[in-house]
Amino acid sequence: MQRIANFEATYKTQRRFKWFSALALAVLALTTSLAMAQTPDAGLPGKGIKVQALQSPIAEETFQTMLVDSALEKLGYEPQPIKEVDYPTAHIAIANGDATFLAVHWDPLHQDYYNNAGGDAKLLRTGEYAGPAAQGYLIDKATAEKYHITNIGQLRDPALARLFDHDGDGKADLTGCNPGWGCEAMIEHHMDAYKLRATLKHVQGSYTALIADTIGRYQRGEPILYYTWTPYWVSGVLAPGRDVVWLQVPFSSNPQKANTRLDDGSDYGFSVNTTRIVVNRAWADRNPAAVKLFEVMRLPIADINAQNERMRNGENTQADIARHTAGWIQYHQQLFDSWIAQARAAAQP
Repeated sequence: MQRIANFEATYKTQRRFKWFSALALAVLALTTSLAMAQTPDAGLPGKGIKVQALQSPIAEETFQTMLVDSALEKLGYEPQPIKEVDYPTAHIAIANGDATFLAVHWDPLHQDYYNNAGGDAKLLRTGEYAGPAAQGYLIDKATAEKYHITNIGQLRDPALARLFDHDGDGKADLTGCNPGWGCEAMIEHHMDAYKLRATLKHVQGSYTALIADTIGRYQRGEPILYYTWTPYWVSGVLAPGRDVVWLQVPFSSNPQKANTRLDDGSDYGFSVNTTRIVVNRAWADRNPAAVKLFEVMRLPIADINAQNERMRNGENTQADIARHTAGWIQYHQQLFDSWIAQARAAAQP
């Protein structure tokens, strides 16, 4: 099964969210839903226990985090306002007991953060919350087809690299990762492994601002070269297969020495990731209901993409995201309730 092809099919369909088409109904029902959530229940395993969620400064992670908080609240836990910190700091804070969980831990991309914070002795990595998630390098389809570019290794050719030069230094400009992100280390590793330093520059800064510039160049008909990941709204705007194409790499190369080749033989340079929930180990040992919840929760990539696109289109306040979360729960009420039931059962002696 060709997983990258499946990712592209997901972007094309986007599912356009049946649950968002039902959002108006969900909002009408929200008052009733909140009232039910506040009904006292002596069987709530998390009654009176505060939980502190962390997420990165990427606002598009809020939806995923709010959904976990909403489920925990149904178990009686008391979610505190979500705090934003960078990924390395988040793992250390959770390991030290200064926070409870991170809902967007990329496995295996964040393996070093996990290990450096104490690994399995201090943290528990559980569930398969979202995935599989792709990441890698893309260029605009028009340039790819005109110059027959399919592999980033081809950009060692100065003539091809100059097609993507936007600042006049003769090197291809790759829209890359924020300093400190896991993808930064991987891109820098690839720069050396594929001998690209002489012809390619890793452009860093605020990814949001950089990708906005990249999209603007595409809209002006200019060649573009950029890194991105899924789920994220970028691939809804620059759809793989329609607007852009994934570039393969010459061979698998990463600090973990993992094989990144897919079943169909293609290799995009990054392991396919699964988003997992990381929780403080000691807290997890005391809260089997929450651990079970983390194990059974699943959020489709297409749903995250569609919600992220709504944020890009202006529905990006905390109130908007809370409304999106409530709408998703309302439309998937039976599934959501099954998570809660399984979690409650895990707390029984």
